[in-house]
This record gives sequence, C-alpha cells and structure tokens, in this order.
Amino acid sequence: MPSTPARKVTSSSSPRTSARRTTGSTEPTRQRGAVADKTKTQSSPIPGTLQTTAGITWRLLIVIAGLVVLALALEAIFPVVFALFFAMLVTAWTQPVMNLLHRIMPKVIAMILALFAIFVAIVVILTSVVTSTIQEGPKLVQSIQSGISMLEDWLRTGPLKLSDAQFASLLDQARSAGSAIAKGLLGETLGVLGSLGTLIIAGSVFIFGVIFFLLTPDKVWGWLISWMPRRIQEPVDTSGRIAWESISGYTRGIVVVAFCDALLVFIGLLILQVPLAPALAAVVFLGAFVPVIGAPIATFFAAVVALAERGPIIALLVIVLTVIVGSFDGDVLQPLVMGKAVNLHPLAIVFAIAAGGIALGIVGALIAVPIAGAIYGVAKYLTGRDPEHPLPQAST
Repeated sequence: MPSTPARKVTSSSSPRTSARRTTGSTEPTRQRGAVADKTKTQSSPIPGTLQTTAGITWRLLIVIAGLVVLALALEAIFPVVFALFFAMLVTAWTQPVMNLLHRIMPKVIAMILALFAIFVAIVVILTSVVTSTIQEGPKLVQSIQSGISMLEDWLRTGPLKLSDAQFASLLDQARSAGSAIAKGLLGETLGVLGSLGTLIIAGSVFIFGVIFFLLTPDKVWGWLISWMPRRIQEPVDTSGRIAWESISGYTRGIVVVAFCDALLVFIGLLILQVPLAPALAAVVFLGAFVPVIGAPIATFFAAVVALAERGPIIALLVIVLTVIVGSFDGDVLQPLVMGKAVNLHPLAIVFAIAAGGIALGIVGALIAVPIAGAIYGVAKYLTGRDPEHPLPQAST
C-alpha cells in the first residue's frame, strides 16, 4: 500500500506575536546580564574608585608617552621648527599692516611694504636700545657695581649680619647661577644656528614660511586639515584657529605692553632724577617680553643704580614704582591690549615660564606663555567650556 503523505504543519503566528516573543525572550536576558555585571562589580576585590583612577592613569600615561615621542621628533628638527614658529610671530606682526595696505593695493605689494615696515620698526627699536645701552654702558656698570657693594655692606653689617664665609657662599651661588644662564643662552644660540648649512636651511624655511603664511594662509591650513579624518576636521580646524588667535594676539600685544612698561619706568625715573634713565628703560623694555617676572627683575637694576646714585630713599621709591608699574601692567594694560589672547592666572604664567626655561632656556621662557595660552584655549574648547566656540555634537 502506498504510504499516506505526512501533513505539513504551518505556523499561523502573526509578526506582532513573533515580535512579542522575541522581546519577551531578550528582556530577561538583558536584565540577567545587568544583574550579573552588577554582582561582578560588587564582588570584585578592587574598589571602584581605584579602578577608575587606574583607568585614567594609564590613559594619561599613553598621552604623555605620545607627547614625549612628538617632542623628541620635534627636537630632531628643532632649527626648522624654530624657524616656522618665528615665521608665525612675524606673520602675526605683519598681517594687520598688510590687510590695511591691501585695501588700496595688490596683496603682493602690500605684503612687501608691510614686511619692510616691520623690518624698519624692529631695526629702529633695536638700534635705540643698543645705542642707549652702549653710550651709557660703562657708567651703568659702574653704578650697578657701586650699588651691589652697598648691598654687600648692608648684608654684613645690617640685621642679617652675614659672616664672610656665608657671604662668600652666597656670592658663589649667584655667580654659578649667572654663569649657568649665560652658558645656557650661548649653547642654545649655537645649537639653534648649528652649522652654516643649518642656518641657510632654517633661514629658507623662515622666508618661505612668512610668504606663504601671509599670502595663502587658508590654503595651507586647509591642505593640512584635508589629510585628517572627516569626523575630526571641524574640531581640529576650530582648535587651530583658537591657538592662532591666542599666539598672534599675544605676539602683537606684548610689544605694546613692553613699550608702555619702559615708557612708564622712564618717566618715573626722570621724576625721581635717577641717572641713566634711557638705558634702564631699555633694560625694562627687553625684560618685559618675559611676562610677570621680566619687568620687575629688570627694574631691580634701576633700584640698584638709584641706591648707588641717589641713596636708599630713592631706591625704595624705585621699588614702589616697580610695584605700581607691575600692577598696572597685570591688571589694566595686559587685559586691555591682549584681551583674551592669554587668559591665564599669574601663577600659571610663572609655572609656564619656569617649565619653558628649564626645557629650552631663555628661548623657552620667551615662547612659553603664548604656547601655554594656546593650549589652554584649545583645552577649553575641547572640553566644552568655551561659550564662544561650542563643541560640535558627535553624529550618531
């Protein structure tokens, strides 16, 4: 007999019923997984705070390692990096003048005239400073030596009553520190310049950097951005512009601040009838390029000269003048001139200068503040704390 074919059983369940069954089967699984993870966390012998701290620590170590590798790579080509950075500074000085001239003439001619104007201004300032220092240099050195001798007598006979051995040890430490600073400055200069070939290469990079930074800044920056993943192009672009605004604003503002500091000290020394006022004002002008600590240290020489030439009362008045100029500089002049270019606490500025000086000597002390201001501005943006530059939301 032929066998009867088996009936095919079909399911009549609807898609909605299947969805309910699927949801019903996966929901308990999720709950069981969450309970298991919670139980695993609670039963872990390592506290949760320690786990979080360890996670943050190893991530920070990876970031620091990356920064160290980057620093070593930049150190290997330091003359080129220094030339590019100096080209950025010259661009920051020249760009406003070029933009003003570009309204009435072609861009290339405006760039040439602007560079010539900046070059003439730098030469005039340096000539004035060097000339005043050379003309009054011998008398300035003699006055400083006389003032230091008076300080030596006060240290021996005054309230401190230092012995000859203690004073000799203090003097040796001061000489060692000054010698180390001088050797460090000389070594950095020779290291940056290196050989004649390195100087030619760095000079070429500087010249072409200034030209292209002035003529086609958007094309250069756009080309760099185009090599990055699309999802990070906008944050990197905004970060770069914030950093440039900080560096350029500081670079332009510090010249005005240094000039105003020197002018105020010059007027104050004339009122107090302290000799060698032009040379001392020139020293203050150069010292003001190191914020917070540069101008007071430079004005210390004015106080020493006043002590030797005009007595202790005038020297104390010069110290008071230093405090007044420093307060005016930090509370009025820098916020007014620089605005938000370097929105750093004075303690952070001192820390940045110290770190830059330890790492790169006098060059590091000069460039530490604009770099620190740029890093701070970018960090505010990337952490969503900059209301003027809101961080874009990540696409889902």
